[in-house]
Amino acid sequence: MNCKQLNSIGLEEVLAFLGHLPTRQNEKEAWYISPFGLESHASFKVDRPNNTWYLFSEGAGGTTTDFIQKYLNTSVKGTLEWASDQNFSSFHQQTKTSRSHPNYRIDRIMDIAHPNLLSYLHERGLNEKVYPFIKELWFTIENKQLYAVGFKNNSGGWELRNAFYKGALLKKDISVLPFFSNAGLISSNEIGKNIPNQKVAVFEGFTDALSFIEMQKSFQGDLLVLNSTAMLQKALVLLDSYSEISLFLDNDPTGRECAQEILKSFPNAKDFAHLYSDYKDLNEYLIAKRKHHAHETINTLIKTTVKNEHIEKQNECREETNRINKGMRRRM
Repeated sequence: MNCKQLNSIGLEEVLAFLGHLPTRQNEKEAWYISPFGLESHASFKVDRPNNTWYLFSEGAGGTTTDFIQKYLNTSVKGTLEWASDQNFSSFHQQTKTSRSHPNYRIDRIMDIAHPNLLSYLHERGLNEKVYPFIKELWFTIENKQLYAVGFKNNSGGWELRNAFYKGALLKKDISVLPFFSNAGLISSNEIGKNIPNQKVAVFEGFTDALSFIEMQKSFQGDLLVLNSTAMLQKALVLLDSYSEISLFLDNDPTGRECAQEILKSFPNAKDFAHLYSDYKDLNEYLIAKRKHHAHETINTLIKTTVKNEHIEKQNECREETNRINKGMRRRM
């Protein structure tokens, strides 16, 4: 896909895909609450005949390419790669006459076995403990056969990684799966079901989720992987069903922005990114710890954080009690 093709995709379809619906509309225009931040009045306008947008609150606008680039905070290349992974009907309606078949196919799905993939996982600090959550995919793109580690999403699509390739096949979506420490308890029928405590840990990419599995010992709950920050609005809807939310997002501007959006919607959510603040993400932290033979479980770090918060609250209560007692002695 190139910029011309991307700009032919309807902005309204892209906005709906990302979870944004118009507040009012007519034949010529549609108005939205800004997709880029919080506001009380709709200032984002889509010019329907020209398929362009303008954000009055910022004085910015442009094409479909410009919108996705700003929304994802990425380069033009990153924008085109993301759009190519989606299944926008307004694009396929224009191209179905010239391409009756997809330019890829999935050849085999199997348990992880290829030595190169095992080596790749090991280099990422990931070992046998994570194998039940991933697959080995063999696929063909433009007559070139490739293989990669595959991580399935809720729509049956796949996130793919190997040492030289990063991509996705089929529809882009978030992934939600249960984790109970004992991988033998996992079954496809349990995906999406919450355990009684309704706990969930949130990650940006699946290697971070696998790192969490590798590091912890006793977590009982769901793992939610965005697979793309563009899935945030969809994730917010699902997170509403959980009573305990733990965030393990990336330590970059996009990851921090996602974390803040979740915290705004769920003030009781806990952000644990400070535990690996010297690293871009949880996987980089795991790799560094493995290299220095100083592996520490994520449980220990989380428990230490919670314990410190409890101590701080105890100290605050003690100080308040002392203040009240001093006041009473003065009055006596």
